[in-house]
Amino acid sequence: MRYETVVIGAGQAGLSAGYHLAQRGKPFVILDGADRVGGSWLNRWDSLALFTPSSRNNLPGEKFGGGHTFASKDELVAYLEGYAERHALPIRLGVRVDGLFREGDGYRVTAGIESFEANNVIVATGFHRVPKVPDFAGELSPDIVQLHSADYRNPGQLQPGTVLIVGAANSGAEIGVEVGKTHKVLLAGRNVGYIPIEIRGWQGRLAFPLIWWVWEHVLTEDKKPGRKVQAEALEGHGEFLIRQKEKDLLAVGIERVARIGAVADGRPQTEDGDLLDVANVIWATGFRPDFGWIDLPGLDSSGRLANERGAVPGQPGLYVLGQEFQYMFNSHTIGGVGKDAAYVVRQIAGRSVLTSSVV
Repeated sequence: MRYETVVIGAGQAGLSAGYHLAQRGKPFVILDGADRVGGSWLNRWDSLALFTPSSRNNLPGEKFGGGHTFASKDELVAYLEGYAERHALPIRLGVRVDGLFREGDGYRVTAGIESFEANNVIVATGFHRVPKVPDFAGELSPDIVQLHSADYRNPGQLQPGTVLIVGAANSGAEIGVEVGKTHKVLLAGRNVGYIPIEIRGWQGRLAFPLIWWVWEHVLTEDKKPGRKVQAEALEGHGEFLIRQKEKDLLAVGIERVARIGAVADGRPQTEDGDLLDVANVIWATGFRPDFGWIDLPGLDSSGRLANERGAVPGQPGLYVLGQEFQYMFNSHTIGGVGKDAAYVVRQIAGRSVLTSSVV
């Protein structure tokens, strides 16, 4: 089938793009391999609460909620599903895209035996794609339960005994505080620091409007402070604990250990040479992009997709949404991606429209 625009991904980025395309009367379809709308939120742990207050978690044209509350991931998924229904977005679920190729002046998107032709393609698959674990993870003894944070749901998945959490940023700290109530927890990774205010209380209520304004208007790639923070973020530095504080980790008895550098005798070994006797390992080591399915001449799809306000250089009609710090600090957030989506759709609207054969 042929569409003017194919959007790949039915998470917050793809839904935002769909809203703006629909508002302009542009024909499009959203493809997603999952059986539900929700993107990466479908694969997060049960107790996860958002880091931004409900008043800032709005997709274009519709409020998520008000006040200084922090919704659960299940509440957000319900909102995303309802949003897609209320705006009648044309979404095809269970369609797992496995290829993107040039087709004349446009593109061909493949998903198994299906094929879609398009003048424009928006890659809105987000950045929580492929879990990262070190190569030596496979050397751990089989009697150790190991999970990536993408597979962790709750402490019931763990066996009795000590839990090693590798990665001390937000995911590691949040999971650690939960697991620390039922297990002894070792936390490996550098201390990334934390926001010096309690975002859940009155301090956060007063400060968050200013924080959000800075994210959107100061920490952007066209301003010097933004470029500095962007470079740090993309190098894996500059992340800090948003909700948890060191006192919260100490309150549940979490013990910090040096970074894990190897496996010896089936046990994790720190960079200091200490062997850790643990029963469980949770890899809170992040994700890497997955654009290997894109096969376009001159495009480096091995990592983050280079772009100019969403437009991929050298590939007319190809756009990307939802990458970490794509244009501004909060480009990948629920409340931030809509701004980037509007800009991308304006670019699409400025391109020539397909012939009447477009469906």
